[in-house]
Amino acid sequence: MLETSRANKTNKPVPVMSEVSIPEFRLDSTLEELPLYDCEVKATDLGSNISQMLEADPLLPGVILTDRSEFVGMISRWKFLEYISRPFGRELFLKRPVRALYGFAKTKSLIFPSDTLIVDAARQSLLRSKALLYEPIVVQLPDLNYRLLDAHELLVAQSNIHELATKLLRQQTQSQLIQTEKLASLGQMVAGVAHEIRNPVTCISGNLGFLSNYSQDVMELVSAYEEIAGDSEIINELKEKIEFDFLQEDWVEILRSMKVSAERLTELVTSLHTFSHMDGTQLKDANIHECIDSTLLILKNRLKHGIKVVKKYGDLPFVKCYSGQLSQVFMNIISNAIDALEELKGQTGFAATIAIETEVIASSELDCTSAELMQNYAGNRENDRGRSFAEKNGVINGELSHEIALKNQSSAWVAIRIADNGSGIPPEIQRRIFETFFTTKPAGKGTGLGLAITHQIVTQKHQGKLNLHSTPGTGTEFEILLPLI
Repeated sequence: MLETSRANKTNKPVPVMSEVSIPEFRLDSTLEELPLYDCEVKATDLGSNISQMLEADPLLPGVILTDRSEFVGMISRWKFLEYISRPFGRELFLKRPVRALYGFAKTKSLIFPSDTLIVDAARQSLLRSKALLYEPIVVQLPDLNYRLLDAHELLVAQSNIHELATKLLRQQTQSQLIQTEKLASLGQMVAGVAHEIRNPVTCISGNLGFLSNYSQDVMELVSAYEEIAGDSEIINELKEKIEFDFLQEDWVEILRSMKVSAERLTELVTSLHTFSHMDGTQLKDANIHECIDSTLLILKNRLKHGIKVVKKYGDLPFVKCYSGQLSQVFMNIISNAIDALEELKGQTGFAATIAIETEVIASSELDCTSAELMQNYAGNRENDRGRSFAEKNGVINGELSHEIALKNQSSAWVAIRIADNGSGIPPEIQRRIFETFFTTKPAGKGTGLGLAITHQIVTQKHQGKLNLHSTPGTGTEFEILLPLI
C-alpha cells in the first residue's frame, strides 16, 4: 500500500512517497491494495500548510481535515486551487485556519472501509454527479484512521480487474467448450454401448423363460425315473453327493435372481439410452415420467444412502420436447438436491427427502408462479391453487375427453416440481442462481454452468418457465413449466 507520510509539524510539510510496484489485481481485490495517501491537516492549521503539501507532491489528490483527532472532511486539490485562484483568495485562505476554507470548499465525501471491493467502490464512485466524479475517495482503515484515494487510480484498477474478468471468462468458456465436446462424445459412446449391450441382454432375458421351463421338465423326468427305478443305493448316493434336495430349491432361486438381474440390466440400458439420446432439430413426443425415472435410475447409487424419493405423478399427456435435453435438466436439478441433502447428513431426526410431482395446469394458474413474489409458494401451493386443472376441465377417471383436450391444449402447461427438504438457498444467492459461472461449490466440484444451462434449455429451447421457490431452513423447489403445444 502506497502512502505519503503524515504531515510534519513544521511550517512546510513535505509528503514522502515510497516506490512500489503495480499490484496484481484479483477479482476480489480491495481498496487497501491501492495507493493511499496519508495527508492529514488540522482544522486549526493555516491554509498555507495545504499549499505547501500540494506543491511538494504534484500527485497528491487533496488533504484530510481533522479536528481534535476526529475526521471532519476532505478538501480536494482542484477545490483548493479553485478558491485560492479567486480574487483575494490567497489573502482570505492561506493566512487563516483551514476551517475557514473548508466552510466554502467542502463537498460530500464518499467514504469506504478499506476492505471494500474495488469493483463495488468504482461502481458507486461513477454514480456520483459529474461535478463530483473526480473528487478523491476517503478510505477508512481498521484503526479508524483515514486515507485519500485518487479517483483516477480507482478507475484504472477497476479497468484492470474488468480486463482480468474478461480474460478469465474467455478461458472458462474455452474450457467449457472443450468439456462440452467431451460430454457430447461421451454421450454418443454411451448410446452406442447401451445399444450393443441391449442385444445380449435381450437374448439372456428371452432365454431365461425357456431355461425355467426346461428345468421343470428335467425335474419331472427325474421324478419319473425315481418311481420306475424304486429305491436304489447308487441313486441315493449320487443324490447325496450332489445335494439333490438343496439343488431343487436353489435352482429355482438362481433362475429367479437371474431374471431379476436381467430385467434390472435392461432398465439400466434403456435409461442410459434415453438419457444420452441425441436430440434432432425437431420436437418429438416424449413421456416425461420415463425421462424422470431414467434419471433417477442413473442416480440410484447416490440416492440409496439414506435419501428417500417420493413421486406423485399426475396424468400427463405426451409432451413435444427434446427428451435428451430435458433429461439433462432433471439430472442437474436432482443432483443439486442430493448435494444439498448430503450437507445435512448425520443430523439427528433428519429424513432426507426429494419430492417429485407432476401435473397439468391451466395458464391462468401461472399468475402464482413468480419466483420473486412466491418465496413460500412451495409450502402453501395447495391452498392457493384451489381445484386442480383436471377438476376444472372435466377429467373423468384420469382422462381428458378429446374435445376438451383440444380446447385447452393451447392454454395448458405441464408442471414438474422437484423439491428437497434441505437447508434452502439464501435470498442473496437466489438472485444469481441462474447466472453463468456462478457457483457456491468448492473449486473442482462446481462449474457454475448446470443451472444456467438448465434455465436455457427450459426457457429458450422449450419456451417454458423455470421458477425457484426456496426458504432458508425449509428447503428448495424448482418448478419446470412446459407448454402443451
